[in-house]
Parts: sequence; C-alpha cells; structure tokens
Amino acid sequence: MAYASDIEAVNAELVEVATLVGLAMVSATRALLNSDNDLAQSVIAQDERIDILTADIEERCVDLISAQQPTARDLRILIGSLRIAASLERMGDLASHVAKQARMRFPNPVVPEDLRGTFEEMGALAQAIVTKTGQVIATKDLSLAADIAAHDEEVDRLHRELFRVVLSPNWSSGTEAAIDITLLSRYYERYADHAVSVTRRLITIVTGEPYVGVSLTQ
Repeated sequence: MAYASDIEAVNAELVEVATLVGLAMVSATRALLNSDNDLAQSVIAQDERIDILTADIEERCVDLISAQQPTARDLRILIGSLRIAASLERMGDLASHVAKQARMRFPNPVVPEDLRGTFEEMGALAQAIVTKTGQVIATKDLSLAADIAAHDEEVDRLHRELFRVVLSPNWSSGTEAAIDITLLSRYYERYADHAVSVTRRLITIVTGEPYVGVSLTQ
C-alpha cells in the first residue's frame, strides 16, 4: 500500500510541475509582448523551483526502483516518470529562455508589431498543449492525445511561417530582430515538442506500447 502511495505521490508531483511550466510560459509570453522586465525576472527565478521539483521526482523514482523491486508495470511507470520529469524540466527552461529574451531587450520591445499576433497565438497554443498534457498526467485520459498533436502541428506551422517572414526580402526589422524572432520561435516549437514527448510516454505507461511506435493520432 505504501508503495502504491509513493507512485501516486510521484504522479502528483508531475502534475504540479506541468502546472508550473504552463504558468511559466504564459507569464513569459506576457513579459515578451508587454516588455515587462519584472515579470520576466519572476519567470526566470521560478525556474529554480521547477528544477528542484523535477530533481526530487527523479530521486524518488530511482529510490523506488532500487529499493522495491517493482513489477514490469510499475517499472514502466517509474522509468516513464523519470523521462517525463526531464521533459517538463526542459519546458521550464524554454519558458525561462523566452523571459530572458524579453529581459535582454528591455525596455525595447522584442517582437515587431506586425508579429505580435503570431506570438500571441503561439503563447495560447503553448498554454493549451501543456494544460491538456497536465490533464493526461493526472487522469491518464488518452483521448486528449489527438488534441495535443493538433496543437503541436499548429505551433510547427507558425514556426515555419516566422522563418519565411524573417527570410523574406521584405523583412525590414534588421538582423538583430531576425535572430530574436528565430530563437523565440524555436523555443515555442521545442516546448510543444516536449509536451508531445510527455504524452507519448504516458501512452506507453498506460498501454505498454513501445515509445518508438507511439502515435498521438491513432
């Protein structure tokens, strides 16, 4: 019974971290679009809490694996949780990178006015994808996987669109802005990719299907 409670505690911590990385990207996007240095600094500072929580999850999982001789199913849960924690930690880092970009250019805006709508959309998609990922962690409701895949495809589409914009001969905002936009777009794209990776791990945990063969759209 205690062992089952320990595994539930690990899952509860994963849900907490998913919530935190979602809030981090929401705040980072707001700091980016509003040139809010204080909010950007808050996101950067909060990343340490995410790192501490994910380190604790990893320690718990290793201790349970080494001390409890878990069954094949429990071992799949614990190893999957280790990898999910790593992906969530990276999502927190990516939100922090967005905030650092806002801080670096303060008090000047990072995003040209004509691209604000695109980054607002990317921020909204990032919020949607991590919210649903957190729900899958909490409930193991795999029916949300298709929505997560669809959000990821939309982020990829916007990522490609931003590349076309900054490489266009009509781009007039300069090299520095082009580099900023390219980096920022990549941060959102990787954030969504990690959410997809988390979801694929959860499908493996629930179904036993090998990770390399998992599809979110089946």
